Amino acid sequence: MSDAGVEMTYREALREAIREALNRDPRVFLMGEDVGRYGGCYAVTKGLYDEFGPERIRDTPLSESAFTGAGIGAALGGMRPIVEIMTVNFSLLALDQIVNNAATIRHMSGGQFNVPLVIRMATGAGKQLAAQHSHSLEGWYAHVPGLKVVAPATIRDARGMLWTALEDPDPVVIFEHVMLYNRSGPLAADAGAVPITGAAVRREGTDVSLITYGGSLFKALEAADALQQEGIAAEVVDLRSLRPLDDATIMGSVGKTHRAVIVDEGWRTGSLAAEISARIMEQAFWALDAPVGRVCSAEVPIPYPRHLEDAALPQVPDIVAAARATLGR
Repeated sequence: MSDAGVEMTYREALREAIREALNRDPRVFLMGEDVGRYGGCYAVTKGLYDEFGPERIRDTPLSESAFTGAGIGAALGGMRPIVEIMTVNFSLLALDQIVNNAATIRHMSGGQFNVPLVIRMATGAGKQLAAQHSHSLEGWYAHVPGLKVVAPATIRDARGMLWTALEDPDPVVIFEHVMLYNRSGPLAADAGAVPITGAAVRREGTDVSLITYGGSLFKALEAADALQQEGIAAEVVDLRSLRPLDDATIMGSVGKTHRAVIVDEGWRTGSLAAEISARIMEQAFWALDAPVGRVCSAEVPIPYPRHLEDAALPQVPDIVAAARATLGR
């Protein structure tokens, strides 16, 4: 350990968060496909089965609807389940349970029942896993009242958001970008819980706001470095929470820079980027000196070949070009 803290990967930070939750609260258990003996599709849960046993690290059949429904039932029964769905694409098999049950039971029961359920899933592209494993559908879930939707990008957020989510009385969906699992960094020894509502300004700037989340955060920071070489000071806003969105932080940044580029790995049509752009227009129109820019994935199923996958995703040069455009360059 150094003064800066412990060096760990995003994957290890998630594992430590799950371990802490299991040790802290006997009501917490984890369930999903291959989370036990195999250690998780992305090795997040490696070793936890041996440490906590099959009652608390539960391997499930390959039926997302069934085990997500079981998680809802366990939450209604007083437990604090963490349901891991292997990828966001497969979560569509549990869409009825998540959208029609987990998100609505509190409201349909007149507040008599809550569903304190946490659902974790991998999202995003970049590992050549093709169209059935690589999409960014978190905007679909952010559309649904009754859910909280978060996308931790940093080591600290990966470590600190889970416990906050488990304390929430309502369902929380956590999206973990596949390209973050191997990313490493220091975690302070005194790092604690992190709120699951509220954006964070990751870099201060005065000329243009780069607004993003999840796996695109580090591309936006890299783009800000490149823009700095041209004398453009870009501010980088990490949304962190996709529902609810932190309008105050977004508008505060746009009010300072007067320009905005939204980076969203989802498709442009009907995207989170479109929603944020509309909110900026509604709440900060008179602060804008240029139209809001958007950098999104190409409107195609994510391709398998590396060069086509790269071409389909938002990349640093695309962000730099969009930022330049807001400045008329």
